[in-house]
Amino acid sequence: MSGRGAFIMGRAIIAREVRLAWSGGGLWLPILFFLAVAVLFPFAVGPDPKLLVRTGGGIIWIAALLASLLPIDRLLAEDSAMGVIDQFSVRGLAEEYFAAAKIVGHWLGFAPPLLLATVVASALMGLPQDRLFVLLLGLIIATPALAALAVLAASLTMGIKGGAALSGLIVLPLAIPVLIFGAGAIGDNAGGALKFLAALSLLLTALCPFAAGAAIRAGRE
Repeated sequence: MSGRGAFIMGRAIIAREVRLAWSGGGLWLPILFFLAVAVLFPFAVGPDPKLLVRTGGGIIWIAALLASLLPIDRLLAEDSAMGVIDQFSVRGLAEEYFAAAKIVGHWLGFAPPLLLATVVASALMGLPQDRLFVLLLGLIIATPALAALAVLAASLTMGIKGGAALSGLIVLPLAIPVLIFGAGAIGDNAGGALKFLAALSLLLTALCPFAAGAAIRAGRE
């Protein structure tokens, strides 16, 4: 397949993924879940402003990870069942390229609204502006990695009944370093944590399409 043909099909996959995310509750369910965590957390720990500021950033990171996992059951399972993956494969599109386009589409579907919801969530927890800036910067850096991990987990459980729950168990251990450096950036050593977070996010985003493509190919054989 020519590079132009692969680009056109990749763009179509990305557009379809964004359209699916913005319709049928695929987008709003993760965002509402994210905001629900931000609303309920102060009731769980109490109204102490210092405690909320100290722990709120970490809770937002956990909520962001879980919100990225909520649409995981539709990322690849439906495409596999309807033969979409087979159609792209017959046209000569590599599984790795398909996985990369899925990652981009998933990121565009959940990350921008999640960043807007983060502003609301930080206000509910009383986070100061300097911490909000670092939090948003960290999420901008890390959300591509979270999207890549979600697609990887979806590819590993594509043919398994009830694979969505198993996908979460696969992603959580892999996402722990992202959460550590992301939450650590809200502390005093923001610069160093953000550098490690950027390196880790770049590594995961680069490797996951190849791993997911291999998993998709193995699942089709």
